[in-house]
Amino acid sequence: MIKSNPQSRPTSRINAFQDLRVYQEACTLDKAIFDETKKWPREEKFALIDQIRRSSRAIGANLAEAWAKRCYPAHFVSKLTDSDGELQETEHGLDRAHAYGYLQESEFSALILRCKAIGRQIGKMIQSPSLFC
Repeated sequence: MIKSNPQSRPTSRINAFQDLRVYQEACTLDKAIFDETKKWPREEKFALIDQIRRSSRAIGANLAEAWAKRCYPAHFVSKLTDSDGELQETEHGLDRAHAYGYLQESEFSALILRCKAIGRQIGKMIQSPSLFC
């Protein structure tokens, strides 16, 4: 995990994408969604369940790719925006699941709060790629 001072670089060295707090939180979100989707109706297995599992997994995958391309700030930001796009797709899936009654309000709210926190972190990385590149 990194600790950062808002006016300087992170205080702990990040040696791998797994060290990024945002990556760790994306993996936690992915697992929470995986667990929740096990409870959804079987008829959604090849539709909403498949889609939301893939998009939630892609958030972390794109963060890992971004880390690999950090030598090239434009590529780094491009992969971060891909990660943010997958996050938005995941939020859409959560909205639909809530609307269909697959997610109770408390579960929905908790997952959306995680999405918003991850989105803020990705946004900060997009705005300040030089802290990572």
